[in-house]
Amino acid sequence: MKAFIYGLIIYIFLALPPVAHLTESIMAIHMHVQMPFLAVCGALMTPLLQKKFPSFFMKWNRDGIPGIVLALIVISYWLIPRAMDDALMSLPVEIFKFISWPLLVGVPIWDSWRKLTRSWKNGALITIAILYVVMAFIYIFAPDQLCNNYLIVDQRTLGWSFLIVAICIVIYQIQLLFYDEEMYG
Repeated sequence: MKAFIYGLIIYIFLALPPVAHLTESIMAIHMHVQMPFLAVCGALMTPLLQKKFPSFFMKWNRDGIPGIVLALIVISYWLIPRAMDDALMSLPVEIFKFISWPLLVGVPIWDSWRKLTRSWKNGALITIAILYVVMAFIYIFAPDQLCNNYLIVDQRTLGWSFLIVAICIVIYQIQLLFYDEEMYG
């Protein structure tokens, strides 16, 4: 119950107009701070939702695969430059962002992660790394401004931050090759 309340408090804080405006004013913060924090809100709310609706989670996400696929699809949608632009210019899209990140990314990832096999976890992380590398090259090397609401320097900064995150995921995946699960439990 505490985690749900914390998630709700963070969610309300992120939805406050001054906070939303501030986090959306810089492209990299919009993508790498606001959106993931919305997912964290959903993750914090998940244990209570699992307790209230256990059959729902067992029925549609028994092995975690549907949940992680759903989360990857929604994340992929929000990587599109037009989606970020629309979130700033259209209230319905902004509302969709504030609903989709907690409920369609945060909740499924929290519910799925422990259910997934090691290979599915690795596959999900590799998918994110590949998506981030592709988006990095799009944002860095696009000759034109992709988002009407952000400067080209914001676009390139976001591209480099995508590349850094992708490199971190790859480093994590490489270190897993040397990690002995039996030794550390």
